[in-house]
Amino acid sequence: MRTENLRTMTDQPEFDHHSADCTADPIAYYESYRERCPVGRTPAHGGYVYTTRYADVARIARDDSTFSSSRAAAGGDGTAIVIPRGPGLEQFPIELDPPEATGYRELINPLLSPAAVDRLRPMIARHTARIVDDFIEQGSADFVRDLTNPLPAAVTLDWLGFPEEDWARLAGPIHDIFAAPANSERARRGAQGLAYMDQRIREIIRLWRTEPAEDAVSALAAARRADGTPFDEDELVSVIGLLIAGGVDTTTSLTGSVLVHLSRHPEQRRQLIESPDLLDTATEEFLRAFAPSQSMARTVTKDTEVGGCPVRSGERVLIPWVAANHDPAVFPQPAEVRLERDATRHLSFGIGTHRCVGAHLARAMFREMITQVLTRLPDFRVAEEGLVAYPTRGNQSGWDAIPAVFPPGTRLSQAPFAVPTAPLDALVLASDTVADGILAVTLARPDGAELPAWAPGAHVELRLPSGRIRHYSLCGDPQDRRRYRVALLREDEGRGGSLELHALAGHPDVTIRVKGPRNHFPLVEAGDYLFVAGGIGVTPILPMVRTAARSGAGLRVIYTGRSRTSMAFRDEVAALAGDRAEIVPTDELGRPDLRAALASAGPDTAVYCCGPAAMTEAVEQACADLGMADRLHLERFSAEGGDEGVFDPALNTEFEVHLARTGATLRVPVGERLIEVVREAVPGLSYDCEKGYCGACETRVLAGTPEHRDSVLTPAERAAGRSMMICVGRSASPRLVLDL
Repeated sequence: MRTENLRTMTDQPEFDHHSADCTADPIAYYESYRERCPVGRTPAHGGYVYTTRYADVARIARDDSTFSSSRAAAGGDGTAIVIPRGPGLEQFPIELDPPEATGYRELINPLLSPAAVDRLRPMIARHTARIVDDFIEQGSADFVRDLTNPLPAAVTLDWLGFPEEDWARLAGPIHDIFAAPANSERARRGAQGLAYMDQRIREIIRLWRTEPAEDAVSALAAARRADGTPFDEDELVSVIGLLIAGGVDTTTSLTGSVLVHLSRHPEQRRQLIESPDLLDTATEEFLRAFAPSQSMARTVTKDTEVGGCPVRSGERVLIPWVAANHDPAVFPQPAEVRLERDATRHLSFGIGTHRCVGAHLARAMFREMITQVLTRLPDFRVAEEGLVAYPTRGNQSGWDAIPAVFPPGTRLSQAPFAVPTAPLDALVLASDTVADGILAVTLARPDGAELPAWAPGAHVELRLPSGRIRHYSLCGDPQDRRRYRVALLREDEGRGGSLELHALAGHPDVTIRVKGPRNHFPLVEAGDYLFVAGGIGVTPILPMVRTAARSGAGLRVIYTGRSRTSMAFRDEVAALAGDRAEIVPTDELGRPDLRAALASAGPDTAVYCCGPAAMTEAVEQACADLGMADRLHLERFSAEGGDEGVFDPALNTEFEVHLARTGATLRVPVGERLIEVVREAVPGLSYDCEKGYCGACETRVLAGTPEHRDSVLTPAERAAGRSMMICVGRSASPRLVLDL
C-alpha cells in the first residue's frame, strides 16, 4: 500500500450508527459526518471504521479481496456482515467471498431471474388480494401485522415450498431479529426462533428430496455442482435460510415506509393513483430514500486506504447504504423524494458480487402491495400517534406497527390483476424529418402484428443498441394498433441517445427493444380543454388534441416554437383543431400571453402543458395565482439523461464471445447487446438495471479487450480489463472470453 499522500484518520469517539441521534434521523446524522469527517474511526461496538460517501461505500462493497464478508476473516462468533455482530445461521453466499461464494450464487440465480419472477406474479397478486380481503371490510388495519409482514412471508415461503402452517412461525423470528437491538430480550427470542427454522428447513429438504414438488426447495435439493456432486444438507440450510431472511422482512420494511410517506404526502399518492405506471420509476426512488438495509460491514484483509485514510488488516468497516443513497454528489437534493427521479444507481440492493439476488422478487412484491393499497384503499390515513418504529435503525430500518384507517371496501378474492406488458422488438418502419433537427420515427413489429394499446400521454422506453435507455412520448394515432410513432430533437451536446437514434433511423434492419407503453400524463375526461405546447413538447399533446377533437369536446391549442421551421407537426395540429389552434412562432409573433389564455378558460377546463422549463413554470405559476392549480396537468421535458458516455453506434462491431464454463461460442451482432446474446445461453444470468449502474452483471473477462460503457468500474479497473458490465459493454477485440 502506498503511504504517501494518505491522511491521518480522525478518531470520532461519539460516532455510533445505533445511537439515539442516528435512529432519530440517519440522513442528517451521516450528512453531518460527511461534511466534517467523511471517514473516521470509532471505539463503539468494539471499534470500527465508518464511511459516508457513495464512492467509498461502492468501492468497498465491490472489493471482496480487500474487504471480506466472511466470518472466518472477522474471527469469533456471529454474523460478520453487520456491526455489532449478532446471532444467526451462517448464510451462503452472502457470508462468503468469491470464489467460494460463486457456486452458491449460481445455484440460486436461475430461481430469481427476471423471467422466473415474472412467473410468480400471478401468485403474488393472489396472495395480496387474499390478505387485503382479510381486513378491507373492517375499515382499519395495522399495515405491518395485516399486510407488509404476512404478504412477503406468504410469497417467499410458498415459492420455496413450505406449507401454510409454517408461514407465520418462520416469519416472526426474522422480524424480531431485524427489528431488535443487539442483546435485547427480543433479539434472544428471535434467535430461539431461528433454531426452529433450522430444524424445519432440514425436515423440508429431506422430504422434498424423496418427494420433490414444483417449488424452489425441490429445485435446490436436486441441484448439482459443476462436478456433478450434490450440495449437502448444511449448505442448503444456509442458502434457504438466507432466502427466507432476505425475502420476509426487507420488503416489509420498504413497503411500510412508503405507506407512511404516502400518507404524509397525499399529493404524491394522488400522482401514483392517477398515473399508475409512475410506480415503476418511483419504486427505485423509494428504494433509495427508504433503504430497508441501512448498513452492512466488511473486514479488512490487508492494509489499505479508504477515502485517502489508512485502515489496517483486521479492522471492521461500516458501509452504510443509507449514507451512499443520500450523497448529494450522486443524488441532488437527496432529502427530497422525487417520484420521477432516475434513482437506479441507489445501493439499497448493494453492489458487486453480493448484490441482492432477490431484487426482482422484492420489487414485484412491493409493487403489488402498493398497487392494491392505492387501488382498493386509496383514502387510507396512517394514525401517526400509533406508529412504532424499529428501536434502532443502525442496520435495518422499518416499522413494528403502522395503524391505518380507511373507508371499508369489498372483498375481491377472485379479482384479476394484469401482468405488465413484456418488452418487444420493433423495426424502424420509417423516419422523416418533421422540423429543424426533429426526426419522427415509426416503429412496427417485424411480423406486422398488433402493438400494445396506448392512450394519449403515454410514452415508451427504447433500449438502443448501445445499451442506452431513452423514453419518448408516443405522438401517433392511438387507434393505429400496428404502428408507434415517436419524435426526437437532435441534441448535439446531449448524452448521445438522440444522436444514436438519428443515425439508426436510416437503417430499417436495426432492431430496437421497446418497453411499455406507460402513462404518467393521462388525458382526463373533461368537457373542455386548453392545450399548451412548446417545441418538442408537442409530442404528448398531439394525440390528446386528436382524441379530444374526435370526442367533440371543446378545445383550444396554443403551440409555440422558435420559428415555423422548428415546430414539428404544426400542420397536423392545425388540421385537427382548425381555428381553435394558435400556431405561435416567436420569431414572428413574439411570446403568447399564456396568463390571459388561462384566465379566459372556463371553470371546467382541463389544462395540459408540456414544453421547456421556463414555459411550464410560467403556466404553473399562473394557474396557482388564478386558483386553477387542481386543473393543471404538466409534463416537464428535460435534456436526455443517463450517466453513460457518448458512444457512436455506427462504430459498433460484431464480435465473438466464448463462455468458458458452458463451452458456448456466440456471435454478438452490431444491433444486439452482449447481455441479450449471453442470457440466451445462460438463463439464470444475474442482472438488474441494464444501464451499467448497479454492478449486478459484472463478469470476469478471461481473454480479450472489453469496451467499457458503465459507470461502476474505476479507470484502473477499466484499464486492467479483468471484468466488465455485460449489460452495456461490448468488445474492442474480435473475441472475448467470459467466466460464464
